[in-house]
Amino acid sequence: MALLEVNHLAIQFGGLRAVDDFDLTIEKGELYGLIGPNGAGKTTVFNLLTGEYKPNEGIIKLDGENITGKSPIEINKAGIARTFQNIRLFKQLTVLDNVKVGLHNHYRYSTAASILRLPSYYRVEKEMNEKAYELLKVFHLDRDADTTLASNLPYGAQRKLEIARAMATGPKLLLLDEPAAGMNPNETQELMDTISLIRKDFGMTILLIEHDMKLVSGICEKLTVLNFGRILTQGITKDVLADPEVIKAYLGDD
Repeated sequence: MALLEVNHLAIQFGGLRAVDDFDLTIEKGELYGLIGPNGAGKTTVFNLLTGEYKPNEGIIKLDGENITGKSPIEINKAGIARTFQNIRLFKQLTVLDNVKVGLHNHYRYSTAASILRLPSYYRVEKEMNEKAYELLKVFHLDRDADTTLASNLPYGAQRKLEIARAMATGPKLLLLDEPAAGMNPNETQELMDTISLIRKDFGMTILLIEHDMKLVSGICEKLTVLNFGRILTQGITKDVLADPEVIKAYLGDD
């Protein structure tokens, strides 16, 4: 069974059909890319998959469960986590606390335990700290994580911290929205290595939007290309990137 199945997904804003008849199937463990020119509808698809938008038509199934129209919180608990094109961190929290925010899906204590500092509070906090550091080590962000504010990290490290926080929710499917945006070539290469690592070590299924074709061709097994809200083509990465229609959509006519 595929991890993600999307059939005939569509959404309309006024007279604009932003996404139309969108189909997508992603198998467990795949690293899949969603590409297309600016304004093609890629982020709208992410917003539909995560419940930010409700589709006018279509069905979304995650691991066999119909999640169409559910709230973002329900969908996150079902197993989809995402990052954003514009980084959304809690800038005045520490690196450690940013990751612990994501862990609250799985670690809980009562309000009374927190106020009274009961043993259950300290036990859960210890478990959360250990899990957070385990994740941060993967991204080489564990050093001084309990004292460094997210706002004081370099840009590339902030990108990685956002991915670590998303991973902390324990997703089945991780959506990465332009993770290499604003990065220099060295940071992009490091990001590629990190994404490949979490896919391998965590068995993570990943869907990413990206304009950096070096990153896309380097790590994505399959691609879907969107243009004006509709699928232009889908298939194996090297075949899709060699498609004349894809080249035309990106570069325009000569």
